Amino acid sequence: MLSAAAAATAAVGLGATPAGAEPREPAQTARARVDLLHQQAEQATERFNKAREDAGRLRERVAHAQDSVARGQERINRMREALGTVAGAQYRSGGVDPALELLLSSDPDTYLERASVLDRLGDRQAHTLRELRHEQRDLGQERAEAARDLTELERSRAEVARHKRAVERKLSEARRLLNSLPDAERAAFDRASRSGRDGALPGLDGLTASSRYASAAALAARGAVGRPYVWGANGPSGFDCSGLVQWSYAQAGVGLPRTSQAQANAGRRIPLSEARPGDIVTYRGDASHVGMYMGNGQVVHAPYPGAAVRYDPVGMMPIHAVTRV
Repeated sequence: MLSAAAAATAAVGLGATPAGAEPREPAQTARARVDLLHQQAEQATERFNKAREDAGRLRERVAHAQDSVARGQERINRMREALGTVAGAQYRSGGVDPALELLLSSDPDTYLERASVLDRLGDRQAHTLRELRHEQRDLGQERAEAARDLTELERSRAEVARHKRAVERKLSEARRLLNSLPDAERAAFDRASRSGRDGALPGLDGLTASSRYASAAALAARGAVGRPYVWGANGPSGFDCSGLVQWSYAQAGVGLPRTSQAQANAGRRIPLSEARPGDIVTYRGDASHVGMYMGNGQVVHAPYPGAAVRYDPVGMMPIHAVTRV
């Protein structure tokens, strides 16, 4: 994404190509292409963040399911051992009860379908056998769920890798285009991309946030100005756009979702005219970029690689939503 200054710079044309010179893509066209590539890389970054978050959640579910399966198998083994002890005692006293023979067969579940045999076991053994059947059914269901989660986890891991490749490809192409610009044009782009990076944000005195949490988050975001954009990062040394917002609110003790799309729905929507410091501002139709409102028509955000966390006008691109946490 280009700042307003960068967009103005991109509108300036170059002189005609000298006769006999190799045709070269106009610099303003190259800069516009870089802007588009940065936007596409940011969209892919948010997809990467979501896929990575999904994979993390699935890893926890798989670990829990595997632990639950192990505990269930231990319970079943203890029940079978207890019932086997009864069978051993009966054998030593002159024979194994037919009911226990059926129980200890390869398909003990069928035992309960033959109610006429139940009265040959004591109440305790019958209760244990019912528990065994219940545990076996639960264990089968947990194993099936764990298998499904493992399959989904592998799909999520593949998706993470795919989105990572997409981000790296877009950023590599953007760097190539920037390096192809004449020195003067590349310097102009660099100057524009640093607009608002340094210096204090003017005129914030007297502006108040909607809550102490929003105030603390805004203070954290302001303190992050100048730190580098690092795609997929959520601080503290580097940030992508949604990582900055998530980290800032974490400093206030508030947990936010990882992606800009989810952050757009993390609170109550308000009109821009009511925005106060700490409110979340998401951009573009797909909410693929996000910043934090700081007051006086300014946001703090992590723009794109090469441009550190900085202030920019809140209207730097089409606004998707303003959200108050």
